Amino acid sequence: MRIDDFDYELPTDLIAQFPPEKRGQSKLLIVNPLLKKIDDSQFINLFGKINPDDLIVFNDTKVLKARLFGKKETGGKIEILIERIIDKKNALAMIRSSKNLSEKNIIQLSDEHNISINGREGNLYKIKLNNGSFYEVLENIGHIPLPPYIDREDMPSDEERYQTIYAKESGAVAAPTAGLHFSHNDIENLKIKNINFAFITLHVGSGTFQPVRTDNLDHHVMHKEFYSIDERTQDLIEMTRNKGGRVIAIGTTVLRALESAFDKGRIRVGKQETKIFIKPGYKFNVVDGLFTNFHLPKSTLLMLVSAFAGYEFTKEIYRHAILRRYRFFSYGDAMFIEQKIE
Repeated sequence: MRIDDFDYELPTDLIAQFPPEKRGQSKLLIVNPLLKKIDDSQFINLFGKINPDDLIVFNDTKVLKARLFGKKETGGKIEILIERIIDKKNALAMIRSSKNLSEKNIIQLSDEHNISINGREGNLYKIKLNNGSFYEVLENIGHIPLPPYIDREDMPSDEERYQTIYAKESGAVAAPTAGLHFSHNDIENLKIKNINFAFITLHVGSGTFQPVRTDNLDHHVMHKEFYSIDERTQDLIEMTRNKGGRVIAIGTTVLRALESAFDKGRIRVGKQETKIFIKPGYKFNVVDGLFTNFHLPKSTLLMLVSAFAGYEFTKEIYRHAILRRYRFFSYGDAMFIEQKIE
């Protein structure tokens, strides 16, 4: 397949610039690829679609305040997006500057902190902090790294709303946005209804926003992301499969982690990395249902959804969502794909 096979026209006013007033006040498109069924609903009705033997899996990664602003000795403005913290003084980052940078450049972040450049790793810069730790600097002067399609500056409210309520493990530079819909009450309701849920950790990198730069999808190289799965989640998945229940991924990050960890009939546990590229033709081994937001044209996430729900049916879903004026992307509405295609 080719990149243009995953293009669609989206009115810009459907790109959500702000979250709803409260979590869960979103529309929900409930779709079933096997029955070719599309139903308009509300997020609150999701839980009526979950069966007692199902397992819901969340991603508990925590978004770093990974965007930093600084200046060169010459006064030129610099924008830094931390991709990954290696240790307290070293990190990999994307850097936006009006002119090319070299290892001679020192970037001033504040009166106390500056950064030196120590080479490249692919399209990322290796950077070193002069004193303190990156975790402290990001917490004190960092900004929430809102996606490029949110056309505004970050606000104090984004520190809470661009973070899931169960975020725990710091390391992401983008939110696992399907999880943004869930409130504390929703998690309590799962407990009350005795619906099993579990967590994986996948640190979402900036590569999730990188465009596919090749026309032929077979030539595309996926970005690398780090994830971790514990034994409790492994056990719950096996129990769910043995009972005939569904493993329901809350977001594409969970789906990528679980499918990547499948090995000889079981889920591998521990810290791992994935570069899996899921596109139409992929055979799903673990995930049976997917709750997800609506994704960018020509993106690998749209390709993943097309693999899960079927290519032609996914085009029909998106046409319906645009016609019914669903809100798109990170702060937008969601859909629940009840069952994967056979």
